[in-house]
Amino acid sequence: VAGDGEKDALPHYNLQVYTYTCDVGKRENVYSTAERVRKEVGEVSVLVNNAGVVSGHHLLECPDELIERTMMVNCHAHFWTTKAFLPKMLEMNHGHIVTVASSLGLFSTAGVEDYCASKFGAVGFHESLSHELKAAEKDGIKTTLVCPYLVDTGMFRGCRIRKEIEPFLPPLKPEYCVKQAMRAILTDQPMICTPRLMYMVTFMKSILPFEAVVCMYRFLGADKCMYPFIAQRKQATNNNEAKNGI
Repeated sequence: VAGDGEKDALPHYNLQVYTYTCDVGKRENVYSTAERVRKEVGEVSVLVNNAGVVSGHHLLECPDELIERTMMVNCHAHFWTTKAFLPKMLEMNHGHIVTVASSLGLFSTAGVEDYCASKFGAVGFHESLSHELKAAEKDGIKTTLVCPYLVDTGMFRGCRIRKEIEPFLPPLKPEYCVKQAMRAILTDQPMICTPRLMYMVTFMKSILPFEAVVCMYRFLGADKCMYPFIAQRKQATNNNEAKNGI
């Protein structure tokens, strides 16, 4: 109790958390896991598609298998998870589908063709699905598209923009992104970009000629921002190969 020198007691809730291991890039695994969830937990009313991978190679140096993996996990998996859980949402006219995409699903940069393609695909899937739900007048099923800037999770470690700009656009803390996404979900916000500057970049990319966008990218240092990240990944791969005697 507050004021008696002890920590405030948190209210007690009898909550249960269930965890499952699932390779979302394999539709059979998604469907079988979804069936387990239905049997062991119940129907899912909130679906958050958040899984993401990146190859970390320039296009011509990237093995085809890694490109396919990026597309399967970042884009195709959204089809499988949605097909698994949407039918019950439609039946109940109740649910929420959240797509965690990326600012690189709205505008692109060099060196991460597989990632950008997959995120553009996820954004396109989400928008088309949202229109389909509207057309079906299923107003009880909400959708939220989340497009964050670089998040400090280590996924793109080494990514650098122009050093003079970096203080104004630092990598986002995961906790901040989660808080912003949760606020958008709880208020049924259709889309959220973090930070807000990403709305402006997307708007400018939509109205400016391509060469003007290139100039803007070069000014921000965004044209080759992924090159240090790719170089680090390549060095790490080479080091592992050396250690393994490959």
